[in-house]
Amino acid sequence: MSLENDGTASTGDVMEGSNNVSYRKPSRVPHPPLNERILSSLTRRSVAAHPWHDLEIGPGAPSVFNCVVEISKGSKVKYELDKKTGLIKVDRVLYSSVVYPHNYGFIPRTLCEDNDPMDVLVIMQEPVLPGCFLRARAIGLMPMIDQGEKDDKIIAVCEDDPEFRQCKDIKDLPPHRLAEIRRFFEDYKKNENKEVAVNDFLPSGRACEAIQHSMDLYASYIVESLRR
Repeated sequence: MSLENDGTASTGDVMEGSNNVSYRKPSRVPHPPLNERILSSLTRRSVAAHPWHDLEIGPGAPSVFNCVVEISKGSKVKYELDKKTGLIKVDRVLYSSVVYPHNYGFIPRTLCEDNDPMDVLVIMQEPVLPGCFLRARAIGLMPMIDQGEKDDKIIAVCEDDPEFRQCKDIKDLPPHRLAEIRRFFEDYKKNENKEVAVNDFLPSGRACEAIQHSMDLYASYIVESLRR
């Protein structure tokens, strides 16, 4: 038992029982200090990385490039990049019973006439999480008109998937797989009363030309932005 000079129990002691047995209260555990990252966010404005602008397209572009996945293979949810925040948002649930036949996303540091990055459908064995990125190889171009506007899609394979690594051109894919891809894009907006027209698939060379054009448009956009 801890006593002060005057015989009373010191602060933090409890006197109980006839024998004046003292039980010390447990000391209060101090709160851990704020995490450095949290503290910095409270004291200064920080800007998160943006997958469209901050992720490099890759040294092998336009043939081999980084692709940011927005929609997983087998998903009925249409996710898309929120261009303001850089986050992946839910745009809508598809109105029909179809699901995305392959992983779908965009190529960073590209720009198309619709002011969006270049779209790409990546053929591979497994679905991957929205928001991740992978290396893809362009094997073809699917010319498409959506609601009267050009909306071409790059057809690619995952460069690090052993099943599709040897696929270099659209002609290397089975005709049935191409028919599945075409049918999905022709049908997935029908219940929304939207018109989509898909033209014949074009070879890898045309896909690389389209990617290079979108890279050039993006570079011009950056130059113009810096001049303002």
